Amino acid sequence: MTAPGTAAGVPGRSVPPDGVRGVRGVPGVQPVASLLGVLALGVCLVLSLDVVSAAVALVLELLLLPLLRIPPLTLLLRTAPVLVAVPLTALSIALYGRPSGRTWFDLGFAHVTDGSLELALATALRVLAVGLPAVALFVRVDPTDLADGLAQLLRLPARFVLGALAAIRMMTLLGDDWRQLGMARRARGVADTGRLRRGASMAFALLVLALRRATTLAVAMESRGFGAPGRRTWARTARFAGPEWAMVGVLVGIGVVSIAVAVGVGTWRA
Repeated sequence: MTAPGTAAGVPGRSVPPDGVRGVRGVPGVQPVASLLGVLALGVCLVLSLDVVSAAVALVLELLLLPLLRIPPLTLLLRTAPVLVAVPLTALSIALYGRPSGRTWFDLGFAHVTDGSLELALATALRVLAVGLPAVALFVRVDPTDLADGLAQLLRLPARFVLGALAAIRMMTLLGDDWRQLGMARRARGVADTGRLRRGASMAFALLVLALRRATTLAVAMESRGFGAPGRRTWARTARFAGPEWAMVGVLVGIGVVSIAVAVGVGTWRA
């Protein structure tokens, strides 16, 4: 990505190197295609709160998951927030969902029935069906490739995209900063007692360090023309071609098939 100006002698255009594409994420697929596909799949799945459509979508996703060749441990760690959210969501729906059918128990503030349990199961499967591809397709995505697609294909404001990209890049440094702060405190002999107090002081120091780095980065980017008005040129061209359409088609197809099966067996609830 470059500042606004000319490239190859042609105002307002850029000439990217031949064959420059993202080598991370899904090979040869612009991350924006995965983003659009996941959003479309989510729309298909929220149209009905039945168990069948969510289960069909989840099964199809699990069958296609090996094609991404993601190490199981990596996938498990990345999907951990989703796996934690699923039982919590199901429990809340089971306790406080709309009651219908046979009552299992009633505690006044919680009313568990057949209807609430079915709704809890459908919600849990739906969270998994939407969360799994949302995580798996972005495990290895290069933030720069995603930013290129958001700005060039979706026409989002370049200032916002570049700021978000810089923030994501800086977040990767927080772990190193935390370790350096810990080693510095240990070298001064103040890191062996009072874990809660030490953690709070280190968190505050990390916040101050992050704010200082963000201020320096903002000034540096502004001085290089990243906040200037006018049309921006880009070092790499984001393309939306056959592989991208195939990605969107597969994800939309999963949603359409799940809806068709639910309608066919009579569980669809519009």
